[in-house]
Amino acid sequence: MSVLPIITIPDPLLKQVSFDVKDINDEVRALAENMRNTMLDRKSCVGIAAVQVGVLARIIIVDVSLSANPHRSSGVLTMINPVITYSSGKTSSREGCLSVPDFIGNVTRKKKIEVEYSDLNGKKQLLKTDGFEAICIQHEIDHLDGKVFLDRVTSLKTDVFRRM
Repeated sequence: MSVLPIITIPDPLLKQVSFDVKDINDEVRALAENMRNTMLDRKSCVGIAAVQVGVLARIIIVDVSLSANPHRSSGVLTMINPVITYSSGKTSSREGCLSVPDFIGNVTRKKKIEVEYSDLNGKKQLLKTDGFEAICIQHEIDHLDGKVFLDRVTSLKTDVFRRM
């Protein structure tokens, strides 16, 4: 399988809303595998959305077990057409992104979420999660809705930092 190129800001594709996946077929499974390989190829990467590899499909992959710091993890999550059905609490953390390679920023997100999605076999799933895994899932779903973390910071002047 392949490692795919990552699109970065200001590519206009990152501002577009991704389309629902209607049929989970071999083409979708191959894209998901290539996305996973692309994520694994990047140092410290714990999530990727299809739009980041130039495909406007509602597919994300998250694996927080790849983080340098230990976190509660559900392992590799391939989520097709994910929808957050419940959220609660608030938490703030510093986020980075493959599509925003030069910056990190302080972002406030929901602390706990429930997300419904289809897996690679087309089976409906419900995941209840919190902490870093919930943050990563929200970050990747934002990509599917045409947003990057910079759209969520309170102030570009005080909440965004150049990567060292």
